[in-house]
Amino acid sequence: MQNNETLDFTIEELGPRNIRSPITMSKNKGDYIANYVSDDEFILLRPEVKLGEQITFDRSSVAERAGPREMIYFMPEHVHVGIVTCGGLCPGMNDVVRSIVRCLWYHYRVRRITGIRYGYKGFLPEYSYPTQELTLDWVDNIHKIGGTVLGSARGGGKEVEKIVDSIEQLNLNILFTIGGDGTQRGSLDIANEIEKRRLKVACVGIPKTVDNDFSFIERSFGFDTAVARAVEVVSSAHMEANSQINGIGLVKVMGRESGFIAVHTALASHEVNFVLIPEVPFDLEGPNGFFEHLEKRLRRRKHAVIVLAEGCLQDELAQNSGFDAGGNKKIVDVGLYLRERIEEHFKKLNMEITLKYFDPSYQVRSAVAEPVDSIYCDRLGNAAVHAAMAGKTKLVIGLVNGHFVHLPIKAAVSRRSHVDPESSLWRDALDATHQPILMTNQAANKDFRTGSVREPPRTV
Repeated sequence: MQNNETLDFTIEELGPRNIRSPITMSKNKGDYIANYVSDDEFILLRPEVKLGEQITFDRSSVAERAGPREMIYFMPEHVHVGIVTCGGLCPGMNDVVRSIVRCLWYHYRVRRITGIRYGYKGFLPEYSYPTQELTLDWVDNIHKIGGTVLGSARGGGKEVEKIVDSIEQLNLNILFTIGGDGTQRGSLDIANEIEKRRLKVACVGIPKTVDNDFSFIERSFGFDTAVARAVEVVSSAHMEANSQINGIGLVKVMGRESGFIAVHTALASHEVNFVLIPEVPFDLEGPNGFFEHLEKRLRRRKHAVIVLAEGCLQDELAQNSGFDAGGNKKIVDVGLYLRERIEEHFKKLNMEITLKYFDPSYQVRSAVAEPVDSIYCDRLGNAAVHAAMAGKTKLVIGLVNGHFVHLPIKAAVSRRSHVDPESSLWRDALDATHQPILMTNQAANKDFRTGSVREPPRTV
């Protein structure tokens, strides 16, 4: 979390809150009754401190704590809520929808809840997608189903004026957007257009990225389920590799720009010998390249398991790939590329290998959420409802240092989170795999204790 001092974490509101919340809570400690959250409760964004360091706290260093407010902005009986799911699938999307509906229904007595079909395209008149009335019965069992019951789609978020036209026509007061950084950028554009028209509509996002790469948010929903499913695949890959002549199990996992799934999968399984992520460069050929170390591994142990994040080598492979409908840069299938290169390398060596390639991406994305994610989604949905009913807008709900907080969308999408190659997380991954610190030829002669470059041995 660097440079957060340049960002303002103040949360915008639609206006004064003059309505007492229908939720019965307490303002006193020690009475065994849950307490309201006030607007002067904050969570530190950066927990690291040094002894003797003097710290000044302002809105660039703290985030507003999420939770129910004693006074709210909207009259519950008059509220009409819209919920939209956008982008790629992710475990837990239905859990979030269910949580939002149940919190609105039980805690705030809101009865007008509408699901928008197929992402932002559901707002556009040219698609003519019908909306879905969301009731307790309709959402009762959707957490047991993978994917999203509302349907999802990429794109459409640029049609801001048309979307706000539809919001006006539907007479929505609150819009919940469940999606990744592209979705939340669209949500911010929509909120700005709403403000321009002087409408009183709250826009609250629940960030969705299975890659776990949202800024400032320590964990995004679906991530733990994705790791659990990936570990199952790695177990199969290890069994295949260990049963073959110089067996290689190559598993590609999601991670366009960040290797969190790959790293956590390696740590969880301890059956991975190489984990390749976008944040850490590696060469394929050469005396300190990946192929050289893979060959040594096979000669020593007769099998190897490789976990590969999909974003690896894209600077080389996807220079002119363009962008998809969601605004993400298109990537080349690095798994197929690496499989071919490995086979070519060992064919030149006349060394027999048996390579099995696994790509569980869509199996992972469409999975039903594990209990740990299901709990997390339920709490995210509750926090989103409390924020919206209080009239807060242009925000996403996030988990920061173990606490649910409100983060301005502008800050949350300002940059992506990445695996730090100098962090304890990556160090532990290296300990689990026993792979070299760096597999680049420039690093071949580097002394990592001193940072100096060793002279190659002289020949006489």
